[in-house]
Amino acid sequence: MQAKDITSWADCAPTLIAVAAGRTPAQTVVRGGRVVNVHTREILEWDIAIAQGRFAYVGPDASHCIGPDTHVIDAAGQYVIPGLCDAHMHIESGMLTPAEFAAAVIPHGTTSMFTDPHEIANVLGLSGVRLMHDEALLQPISIFTQMPSCAPSAPGLETTGHEITPDDVAEAMAWPGIIGLGEMMNFPGVVNGDPKMLAEMAATARAGKTIGGHYASPDLGPAFHAYAAGGPADDHEGTCEDDAVARVRQGMRSMMRLGSAWYDVESQITAITERGLDPRNFILCTDDCHSGTLVNDGHMDRVVRHAIACGCDPLIALQMATINTATHFGLERELGSIAPGRRADLILTSSLEELPIETVIALGEVVAEGGQLRATCPHIDWPTAARNTVHLGKPLTAPDFEITGSGETATCRVIGVVENQAPTEALIRELPVRDGLIEGTGDTCQIALVERHKGTGGVSNAFVAGFGYSGPMAMASTVAHDSHHMIVVGTSRADMALAANRLAQVGGGVTVWQDGRELALVELPIAGLMSDSPAHEVAAKADAMVAAMQACGCTLNNAYMQHSLLALVVIPALRISDLGLVDVTKFELTELTL
Repeated sequence: MQAKDITSWADCAPTLIAVAAGRTPAQTVVRGGRVVNVHTREILEWDIAIAQGRFAYVGPDASHCIGPDTHVIDAAGQYVIPGLCDAHMHIESGMLTPAEFAAAVIPHGTTSMFTDPHEIANVLGLSGVRLMHDEALLQPISIFTQMPSCAPSAPGLETTGHEITPDDVAEAMAWPGIIGLGEMMNFPGVVNGDPKMLAEMAATARAGKTIGGHYASPDLGPAFHAYAAGGPADDHEGTCEDDAVARVRQGMRSMMRLGSAWYDVESQITAITERGLDPRNFILCTDDCHSGTLVNDGHMDRVVRHAIACGCDPLIALQMATINTATHFGLERELGSIAPGRRADLILTSSLEELPIETVIALGEVVAEGGQLRATCPHIDWPTAARNTVHLGKPLTAPDFEITGSGETATCRVIGVVENQAPTEALIRELPVRDGLIEGTGDTCQIALVERHKGTGGVSNAFVAGFGYSGPMAMASTVAHDSHHMIVVGTSRADMALAANRLAQVGGGVTVWQDGRELALVELPIAGLMSDSPAHEVAAKADAMVAAMQACGCTLNNAYMQHSLLALVVIPALRISDLGLVDVTKFELTELTL
């Protein structure tokens, strides 16, 4: 199976010139539309001619480009906008392989994605990244891969299945689909001059590629300035207006995300809508969207609609989802706008505010119409090693989840979930001790991180608050950003053991149990992260999972995403890893009890 053929601008320039001049007929002409020019922020009643998968002519009248075999599309007054670009995202968070993710988002108008497969890197290392990269190159849209930078994300605070090294980064920079370095999550390492982090960034810079950022700290003092000096060119971890402003003032791009659970656009877009800052250095992205969001709500079209609903001018919102992204990655002459020579990616829509995605063209071909996929999204043959990644060492039992204590109560550190945001709170709770065991009470239940890469049998136990669970239940997931061991949250140790063992049985995924009975299961057999089943099938199971969580008392928006990030030891304030509780404000392990 070969990667799709994208003829370079240089190679097809003679044809593009001939078509624009009227000497050679175009493959496709779009007439009668209102073209959104993201270079000038204008709407123009222009025609478009396409040849060899690229725009050849964009101007007032393309009649001279039409031959007997030209496919003419009558836009009939529809708006013609560039295909949408997702500047920062993780395919694995969709619970789908690159092929199935592409199949899910193409009908929503996404024609370019910049993906960081650091999830699979933590499980399978460089070989896993290569598998994601290879399947991405086969798709009928443009999927660029950022080489993961941090596996583990915080050395010394977690153990991964595999590690990524500077040599791995240097090797990957020569791969055809690599666009840069994935988010540099180890921001303390950068600030403190860690040689490994600096070597990875240096290899990327020498290759002339973009270094992705991840500064998950509210400290905008010298540490932030030191991080910016290290080379990261963007950041998506901002949660307020000051964060966005600080980044663009340092010459970074502020990536504002709307994922399944991250609602960070509304709080930052005021830098543009109210403070009037230049929007060229602001970009929209999703970061993490699970399959249910993709199927039921959309992808980048959802983000653009949300930005407009937050008061952003529709043309500026479109710039932040097209040309701004392309420019950031050095691809302004390749994609992100409807202009000669660029990849012929466009959308026909009847409204710029509501943004219904009526027709999608990618690389000159109609790939979706009326919300239905019209293209083929090829799969690779995922090897057995990628489907056999859940190793517990032994079946787990209720005693594996016991937390011992003395006296009548114990003062404990508790992870506090914050709805719709990635950061957590570091709470202090007085919890009861019964028969020598510390118990959760009220809104506080147990959380465990179960080692699943090397079969050590290790279990780290702690407490979490905010989900609202009640009655005997448990939820387990082998999606556990970023180390991707197994997170188990529950009010019943017996159900926690049942849930963990179930995921070992099916090779990974997400399961919800209540009083000894399984309510929902999403099988994710590839690396314990993804399914190669169609998105609508995975989404249906994900919807059942959400319903099961609600049946157990959870009322949080997209609580699954909150669950899956409880082991992300690079975002404050308190997290859990296979080594224990992590104080992310200090980047050190901390004790459960005070």
